[in-house]
Amino acid sequence: MTGPILVFDSGIGGLSVLTEIRKQLPNNHYHYLFDNARMPYGNLSEHELVTGCVELIMQQADVIKPSVIVVACNTASTLVLPKLRQRLSVPIVGVVPAIKPAAAKSINKHIGLLATPGTVARDYTQVLINNFANDCTVELFGSSELVLMAEEYIASGEIDLGKLEKVLRPITLTDIDVLVLGCTHFPIIAQHISSIIGKNVQLLDSGEAIANRVSSLITKEEYLNSKLDVSFTKKIAEGLNKALVDYGFTTMKLITD
Repeated sequence: MTGPILVFDSGIGGLSVLTEIRKQLPNNHYHYLFDNARMPYGNLSEHELVTGCVELIMQQADVIKPSVIVVACNTASTLVLPKLRQRLSVPIVGVVPAIKPAAAKSINKHIGLLATPGTVARDYTQVLINNFANDCTVELFGSSELVLMAEEYIASGEIDLGKLEKVLRPITLTDIDVLVLGCTHFPIIAQHISSIIGKNVQLLDSGEAIANRVSSLITKEEYLNSKLDVSFTKKIAEGLNKALVDYGFTTMKLITD
């Protein structure tokens, strides 16, 4: 494995996963690919989502020859991993909601999953609940609006707390003690979420677990000089462009308009 690590998401949510990976592998060469032209993924049909994701990732994989591909999107991971693994020989790491650790950490055995509508509705989510949280009551909360709010927060540094409170109100009416952030966008605004639902509710995401998996696939002898490149699928706002620079990206490429 001598190629870069390719991290893919619908938007900037995968940066939360990339941040965790870079903590463990700070000297690797990374490419970050985001499909903001079709965001949010939770509103797409399964066929449209799969076809578009596979095409984009295959296109970039052919160019950069990655050593590992991380699909840092819960909604995409539910559908595209089998198709990618059929066509690529490199390791492909997906993201699944942290249902198992949430069930283990819950004291009152009442947990919540906050994700996109697509992730909430997928059969695989129910399989996770059945396999790892059958002793818990699990509340499901679907929101695409939070995805856009996270994107806006990265671009502007501001968030509409009134709007956020309205979106999260159904969660505040429960007595859950653990909330799974089942979308990689949501950890970006985790502090704001916590300020509304209360400090007594523990927030969990899959970032560290994904980083552990990627790290296990990359050895110290295979490290490259640290470098960050980003590709995106349409022109992005000046604020978001600046935010990506702040994250350390040195090269940006528009691959479709």
